[in-house]
Amino acid sequence: MTEQTAQAQAAPVPSDHIMGVYQRAPLAFERGEGARLYTAEGEAYLDCMAGIAVNALGHANPKLVQALKDQAEKLWHVSNIFQIPGQEKLAGMLTAATFADVVFFTNSGAEAIECAIKTARKHHWKNGQPERIDIIGFEGSFHGRTLAAVNASGNPSYLEGFGPPMPGFVHLPFGDFEAIEQAVGATTAAIILEPVQGEGGARAFPDALLRKIRQLCDETGTLLIYDEIQCGLGRSGRLFVYDWLEGDATPDIMAVAKALGGGFPVGACLATADAAKGMTPGSHGSTYGGNPLAMAVGAAAVEELTKPELMAHVREVAGYFTQQLSGLQDRFPDVVVDIRGKGLLIGVKLATPNREFMQHARDEHLLIAGGGDNCVRLLPPLNLTLEEAREAIGKFERACEAARAKARAAA
Repeated sequence: MTEQTAQAQAAPVPSDHIMGVYQRAPLAFERGEGARLYTAEGEAYLDCMAGIAVNALGHANPKLVQALKDQAEKLWHVSNIFQIPGQEKLAGMLTAATFADVVFFTNSGAEAIECAIKTARKHHWKNGQPERIDIIGFEGSFHGRTLAAVNASGNPSYLEGFGPPMPGFVHLPFGDFEAIEQAVGATTAAIILEPVQGEGGARAFPDALLRKIRQLCDETGTLLIYDEIQCGLGRSGRLFVYDWLEGDATPDIMAVAKALGGGFPVGACLATADAAKGMTPGSHGSTYGGNPLAMAVGAAAVEELTKPELMAHVREVAGYFTQQLSGLQDRFPDVVVDIRGKGLLIGVKLATPNREFMQHARDEHLLIAGGGDNCVRLLPPLNLTLEEAREAIGKFERACEAARAKARAAA
């Protein structure tokens, strides 16, 4: 660790006027370029967090920067009372690449989840079944921080202090199809799931289970909502995780965000025309959602994210990471317990505390994310080079050595 880094990590984080809801690392960055973040002192960090899967095309991507500049000189915001051509363009790109017929644009993933829940319930209301309001979710899920989103997730630590649990939300064990069959009933509106859980420990739903859930939804008239906010838009090596199943487990509604703006705040709720038939004028809305600035950047991002060569690259780099991390698991069984995830949503379950491990990684100037089940996540930009991936593995290996040394010293 350099003297500058040690001083920066020892310095107090100014927080007198910021609501204290974050446990911030004592690091601040001045600029970014590609897979690198730089402090004001010029120290470079290899970013394998990407803003928690947001900066999917790296920092200061030239195409996104140019799209932002071009639009910023024209028009930033107008009300959704008026037509916004950029929405038509981006919606057309998304529907052409997915199962969806219609799109509602938001500012965030949590807002996309809110729209998805409202869309599902309104669908059944339109069908003359207003009693169908229950949303079935799964242990370990994370759908956002709004009240409906945290109730859909059901994580007690996110619900504590915010009043009683809302009615209309059911939580089941991860991967238990028998429990799903028993839970779906006359009041069920939808099943919501992340095909690959992010914060919950990078756990992927098995393909066979996703197919069975889709079939059950078809048989019972239940809508299937996918939260591909973190795992979607190329992170799995296909544009969306459900694409790996070749049409056998396509959702009715899907929430996306994060990579959609490549760092600019934009999200979307995608749906089939039938699923969204209850969403009529006045049933939902947003002040900022779908503004011209966000649409310009989103269109530039999607143009890059839908390129087949980028998806092939993701699969290649993901294969390298999986191979190398498996090797580290063999060498450090007292540190690395399991390798999980899909594509470049990689989870590493640890035997040592994950927050300590994240600090070991930062000591090596490698940025990684935490996760549930004592995991850390690697969520690098999708255009991370193989050379940068090798560098990341080297830093991760040294973090494993530091974690082992600390554990042995404490024993």
